[in-house]
Amino acid sequence: MAIPICWPCRSPGLANRRRLIARWALTVAVLAILFWQLDTGAVSATLSALSLWLLLPIGVLVLLQVTLSAWRWRYTSGALGVTVPPGLAFREYYLATFLNQVLPGGVAGDFNRAWRQGLRSGEKLAALHSVMIERLSGQLLLGLAAIISGALYLPQALRVNGSGYIAWLIAVGMLVLVVFGLFRNRVRHYLDLLRKDLRRALLGWPQLPVQLTGSALVLAGYLGVLLILAAGQGNWAGTGSVGLLLALGTILLLSMVVPVTVAGWGVRESAAAVLWPGAGLPA
Repeated sequence: MAIPICWPCRSPGLANRRRLIARWALTVAVLAILFWQLDTGAVSATLSALSLWLLLPIGVLVLLQVTLSAWRWRYTSGALGVTVPPGLAFREYYLATFLNQVLPGGVAGDFNRAWRQGLRSGEKLAALHSVMIERLSGQLLLGLAAIISGALYLPQALRVNGSGYIAWLIAVGMLVLVVFGLFRNRVRHYLDLLRKDLRRALLGWPQLPVQLTGSALVLAGYLGVLLILAAGQGNWAGTGSVGLLLALGTILLLSMVVPVTVAGWGVRESAAAVLWPGAGLPA
């Protein structure tokens, strides 16, 4: 009887261990690069000024944010016919959040989440749209909150300077129209598919109120962290100050829509450097 011979022989267990080691090596490398880029002295000084009683509620709020965001993604995926188990949704969203923070661009984690879900489900377009629509629902609520809070609490000088952002939005809109004209047929076919999924997962009933409610809770978590940090640094004094911080926080979060953060310096950091001193707060 012939004896099968393999060269070299590789057991499934060995292959799994190698993949696990490779994942850990990549994780350590990313963290090492992140700490190398950061001013660890300044970070340590800022964190040491915060008491443990402030860090504990921040940790709880961050955990709730990820949980609510994972639920929102799971709800969106279900509306598009893709089932995501609760535990898997939490793990994938937590990983996506981490990758968004440590990799250039700020959206690498979301692309990874859509790609992995597409491989698991076999519905690649639905997986991509579920991530896009889930994030879009958050941006819709965030944009509304930024407009309202900015009109109520931002100083007049910052409101005038904000017209520059409107000009950028108009320029981007014109660029989108040009691209649409150049690739009209292909873009039109894709937009038809996207429009159908938007109706199914976001714009229909009861999807829209459910999505916006979930996004409002996520936003409340982000702003809660900001207020706790402000209180820890003594930048919270009165209702007017709270309103100003909320307005600045929503605009800062909205600036993160533009995924150009490289080496820790991008639109988000630039917006903070401009908005905080302009509002009379330390940057």
